[in-house]
Amino acid sequence: MTTETAITIGAIGLLIALSGFFSGSETALTAASRPRMHHLAGAGDRRARAVERLTGDRERLIGAILLGNNAVNILASALATSVLISVVGDAGVAYATIGMTLVILVFAEVLPKTYAIRDADRVALRVAPVLRPIVWLLSPIVGAVRLVVSVTLSAAGASQGPRTASAAEEELRGTITLQAQEGAMVKHERDMLRSILDLEEIEVGAVMTHRKTMEMIDADAAPADILNQVVRSPHTRLPVWKGEPDNIVGVLHAKDLLRAMHANLADLDRLDVMSIVTEPWFVPETTPLDEQLHSFRERRAHFALIVDEYGSLMGLVTLEDIIEEIVGEIVDEHDVALSEVVESDDGSFLIPGTVAIRDLNRRYDWDLPDEEAATIAGLVLNEAQEIPEIGESFSLYGFRFEIRARRRNQITRLRVIPRSRAARGHDA
Repeated sequence: MTTETAITIGAIGLLIALSGFFSGSETALTAASRPRMHHLAGAGDRRARAVERLTGDRERLIGAILLGNNAVNILASALATSVLISVVGDAGVAYATIGMTLVILVFAEVLPKTYAIRDADRVALRVAPVLRPIVWLLSPIVGAVRLVVSVTLSAAGASQGPRTASAAEEELRGTITLQAQEGAMVKHERDMLRSILDLEEIEVGAVMTHRKTMEMIDADAAPADILNQVVRSPHTRLPVWKGEPDNIVGVLHAKDLLRAMHANLADLDRLDVMSIVTEPWFVPETTPLDEQLHSFRERRAHFALIVDEYGSLMGLVTLEDIIEEIVGEIVDEHDVALSEVVESDDGSFLIPGTVAIRDLNRRYDWDLPDEEAATIAGLVLNEAQEIPEIGESFSLYGFRFEIRARRRNQITRLRVIPRSRAARGHDA
């Protein structure tokens, strides 16, 4: 073997190594976690900043990598062909084609890409500082290539529009689902993240306390009676009505009442409730939760009254209601224990009619629709189109709903049998 041949073989090996570097870098940088790189860059990691700069213009990055990769592969193949022709004659072309295809496939493509994909973040941090100057050096050529590609695509009518917010949200939802399926996220974390994304789609009317179950104070009641009602209530803010319950004239805060009592200890009957109430805040029932949350923060308020399109009182919503929509039920030492869902040994559930469908879906991973009704009783009424009798049952959405208790026209308790149990009972 001559010195020239040995140098050529060494050059081929170096070019194959460069090809592997380009292939592995492409895989690592495209598969690296953008949120993690952003976090590391914010913490001062220079390599992570390099990754962000490179991936910030993916077309330029991919163009530079492909240009470098193809250049070294073609050059390596040309050198190998030259060596083999000098050794075995014209048959060297065939030998070089077969040999270089296998070598490039294994050592310059599959091996580096497999290594990079197994730990994309770590590999990306390692290659980014080396790749940045290469991308900068190849930028003029890549820019010319991009211009040709852009003109060609535009002529073919395949121009790409800007990425929409809905597409980004769909990607985020898909990431949450994927992470949950892979075990990287526990159920309550998944539910919280999904709930945050759902805030713009849920209206305050869906989470409000209905006027039927609201605690309200009669402004004309005796101060002692008002005091007793406030003391018995688990709530710190109560609507105040005058003349009729629909006529809300203010909101009474328990602490304001306490201050007024302290100032009128000698004669409690002199206490004027209307002098300490705050002005009521009315919002439409169609207000999305994210807008209402923003309004609560702007007004530094915790309490709003819900009205329909005719101005009639529908209920009330609090800041805690919206927070619970994200984190789940919050119960403190002053809350009154609500009727809980009871799971029976046979797999069925006894559920109060006022329980929200979304809470059931989130707790048990059900997928009952909540577009037309907010509560489980409302779902049955909406589908049945009549007031069912006790003992009646309905098969809806793969579940069986049995009416267990009713008060006048209101369903107060149901027995719900999920899909598998419902099917098993039907087969029996």
